[in-house]
Amino acid sequence: MPVRRSTALFTDHYELTMLQAALADGTAGRQCTFEAFTRRLPDGRRYGVVAGTARLIDAVTNFVFTDEELTRLEPVLDARTLTYLSEYRFDGDIDGYPEGELFFPGSPILTVRGSFGSAGILETLILSILNHDCAIAAAAARMVSAADGRPLIEMGSRRTHEESAVAAARAAYLAGFSSTSNLEAGRRFGIPTGGTAAHSFTLVHDTEAEAFAAQIDSLGVGTTLLVDTYDITNGIRTAIEVAGPGLGAVRIDSGDLGVLTRAARRQLDGLGATGTKIVLSGDLDEYAIAALRAEPVDIYGVGTSLVTGSGAPTASLVYKLVEVDGRPVAKRSENKASHGGRKSAIRRYKATGTATEEIIFVADGTAPQAQENDRVIPTPLLREGRPVADLPDLAASRQHLAEALVTLPWSGLKLSRGEPAIPVTILEP
Repeated sequence: MPVRRSTALFTDHYELTMLQAALADGTAGRQCTFEAFTRRLPDGRRYGVVAGTARLIDAVTNFVFTDEELTRLEPVLDARTLTYLSEYRFDGDIDGYPEGELFFPGSPILTVRGSFGSAGILETLILSILNHDCAIAAAAARMVSAADGRPLIEMGSRRTHEESAVAAARAAYLAGFSSTSNLEAGRRFGIPTGGTAAHSFTLVHDTEAEAFAAQIDSLGVGTTLLVDTYDITNGIRTAIEVAGPGLGAVRIDSGDLGVLTRAARRQLDGLGATGTKIVLSGDLDEYAIAALRAEPVDIYGVGTSLVTGSGAPTASLVYKLVEVDGRPVAKRSENKASHGGRKSAIRRYKATGTATEEIIFVADGTAPQAQENDRVIPTPLLREGRPVADLPDLAASRQHLAEALVTLPWSGLKLSRGEPAIPVTILEP
């Protein structure tokens, strides 16, 4: 597979110094299994969302050391390690929960098999992608549920790192957001993009009416006018005077959004603009969206809370060695214990399709007795370092998540604190 951009230095220094020591004592060749999982969900969350899988597969296949990376590492590593890295390609197997799948504490959402030298140095890359994207997707999924069918626009690029902004837009779209303001996300992933104007556009004109007229002349009457630069009531009146009752939408970005939305709807209807939509933005999160559910909101724009995971910027995933040369191994330190052995998982469902339990078991041990509506969750992602054929695209993963959320018990969709949406049982071998 051709390399587009090396991801080899998106890692920690110690990943490669560990490799050097392992090459020196011979342990680099031992066959290992690593798993990515979380011991607990963020406070208040009932489920996690697997996101970033496609980005991860791409990053792993491009985890190679060109002359540029090797030159950078010459002061750090010895000649044997540099030679090993010059020939490195991940050549093992990866299985995982499909992108868009739900996960819970202990779920083996990614299983990596290969030599210690091959699989061990992927830890930082794997965790940096999955921890970010899973956190954003889980927050976005909660917002989508709270919006109850109304569209959401991702618009958080100014509140995070430029590369994180692109990844966040993808995770939000996976979770059900309708579009993004980020053009790079549109280019890379085919996500619909949109946007109109900021307050500065109004302020640079001598009057609000001039600003609105300029925007309509350029973008058409179907555009969205930002009406809260000065006074919302006057802004709405001016917007309809300039655009006519066929104006596409008005956006309100500040104030008591519930009160302002009701007033705006009454005013628009009174001016004959019954089809003009109301777009709300301004520090929205899933709780604010839920509180506005009864208000006449048509579209939500979400920025800061989305790209920061709405208070949970990481999914708290870890990457642990669970098997060496076929022998289970496990970390036993206090509060951070793990279960040894390569694991798989099934999810149990009622005949109606509602999920009731997740059962995690050692893959080479005794599997739970199958029931009619069981589904095995992990699927192959890479074999001998190559992506398997027919991996789902972003649209398919988006649909997968929408269908997975429907399987949760109603209590699992609550925004309040509580136990995971379904119980998880971990079977000992």
